[in-house]
Amino acid sequence: MTAENQVLKESFESYIKQAEEAAFSGWDFSFVMRTGRMVEAPLKWNYYNFVLPHLDKAEKMLDMGTGGGEVLSQFAPLPLTTYATEQYHPNVAVARKRLEPLGVKVFELEEEKSPPYSAHLPFKDAFFDLILNRHEAYYPPELMRILKTGGVFITQQVGSLNNATLVQFFLGKTIPISNWNLKSAVDELKAAGFKIFKQQEDIQFFRFYDIGAIVYFLKAVPWTIKNFSVATYRDKLWELHIKISEDGFYDTPKHRFIVLAEK
Repeated sequence: MTAENQVLKESFESYIKQAEEAAFSGWDFSFVMRTGRMVEAPLKWNYYNFVLPHLDKAEKMLDMGTGGGEVLSQFAPLPLTTYATEQYHPNVAVARKRLEPLGVKVFELEEEKSPPYSAHLPFKDAFFDLILNRHEAYYPPELMRILKTGGVFITQQVGSLNNATLVQFFLGKTIPISNWNLKSAVDELKAAGFKIFKQQEDIQFFRFYDIGAIVYFLKAVPWTIKNFSVATYRDKLWELHIKISEDGFYDTPKHRFIVLAEK
């Protein structure tokens, strides 16, 4: 084995070990993002600026799929009546610890296995002025039920092209891509009776600078590659490690769209 190959092998093992031992909590990727090992290209819009003008007017607000409450907490001070939901059990305690001091009640919902998702929310009819949804499934008729007339729904969604090349690389084949994009979302909301005021779509990229950052990311987002483990995909991880050592980085698509709709 050449000295160069030995360095590659040692760095591979080191990155993998570090990523497997690193803890992940809520929706916090700072372990790899604070040092720039993983970066996201910026979108054409800023979610905070999209939401803020409507937040100031709201008296009762819901944040669907709050994760660990990282994003919602940045909007403080929040409306007097603010609720949040979360289906991913490991996030619930994290969200409550972060959000309850801000006056937010966090509801844990049972994780749904099949559509329609979020079709039975534990809230009264015509209750909310504003519903936020960042990367969470939703059911437009249920949103219509719990929103007041004139209430606003703002959602930023992960489109179906997200991480497509990364998934295809690990699976070693072309995968079918679903039709979840701005047009399909807007069509669904209009069919439910919503009026669309703003809409945008963007495809940027995630950039990874080492194989450990990719392993950490796939551990944290386990639905990206079903049953992902280092043992199962070790050969593919090694192949990608070599590619990163040659190119300096690895990019995969970041697909997002955002919609502002009114009941």
